[in-house]
Amino acid sequence: MAFNRRDFLKLTGGVAGAAFATTFRPPAARAVETITGVTYLPQSYKALSFGSNGFVEHLKKNAANVVNVDFFDSGKLLKADEQLPALRSGNIDFMFHTTSYITRSIPILGITGLPNVVEPLYENPGRIAKGSPLFDLINEQLVKEDLVMLSMGGNILEPEYVWSTKAAPIKSIADVKGKKVRVVSFEATGVMEKFGAGAVRIPSSELYLAMQRGTIDAAVANISTIIGRSIQEQTGTVYKLPITAYGIGIFVETKRWEKMDAAVKSAMEAAADWFDAESAKVANDDIYPNEYWPMIQKAGVEIIKPSAEDLAAVDKASEQVVAEWKKQVGEEVGQRAIDLALGRA
Repeated sequence: MAFNRRDFLKLTGGVAGAAFATTFRPPAARAVETITGVTYLPQSYKALSFGSNGFVEHLKKNAANVVNVDFFDSGKLLKADEQLPALRSGNIDFMFHTTSYITRSIPILGITGLPNVVEPLYENPGRIAKGSPLFDLINEQLVKEDLVMLSMGGNILEPEYVWSTKAAPIKSIADVKGKKVRVVSFEATGVMEKFGAGAVRIPSSELYLAMQRGTIDAAVANISTIIGRSIQEQTGTVYKLPITAYGIGIFVETKRWEKMDAAVKSAMEAAADWFDAESAKVANDDIYPNEYWPMIQKAGVEIIKPSAEDLAAVDKASEQVVAEWKKQVGEEVGQRAIDLALGRA
């Protein structure tokens, strides 16, 4: 039986309910268990959907006799801000989620977006790979949120830079002052406001028109968002100052994970191993440099490297953001996560 977002909301009322469980849970006597997964990311985000598509295909190819996967992308079943509540309430079994959207709800994931951490973390993928000390520390904290992270794709994605319109070019950190800048994460918001920007939080689906109409002057974004939403058509300059970043995690609710059939868990772990080895690697090392950045150049966008002074200024501005984040996760946990991300431990 095929379901869409409208059917889902009718069945669940937007919260956990017996109706959803009855509709989506296979009878206990069936040998093949059905699991439901989601991502709000559209297929136009090629670099990001590669990993989630591959995870699902791995399950279908290698564990069809064990598990059946109902997978909904592009927000067809749930929007971005609906995924986490649905996972926690048991309405879905797993989700792919960008960390930047949920650091306010799950602070430990903020380690993937701290401005003075993201560049060295991105350049050293092993530091957050499955089974690494940082990966394990994150999962230790996620237990408190009743969540399990199966993988974060093996690395965070290329950092988010400052993409500005032709009418309001940003070519240095000094140019940020007085500009209206779209940001998503708490970490990026703190830094941009420190430099005098008016931080605006709007969904990526509205970004094109916002830049076209001058509602905003710039956006802090990963290149996947730029290409996925054709933002290069509205962009005059990209200042490659690493402001923040994010990873894409596979998340499961703890109790659901514990009760899941052993064969299904094994199949999901194997698919997560593939995701960890390939997802971020293909995006960072293949799609971005070989497809996306040439598209940016072809569009005539001016690409500007950051000055040493601006890099230092971002590090300085990050101190307050880091201090606030440590209050949320705990001083000891926060410092340990930073040390692991920077290769100090």
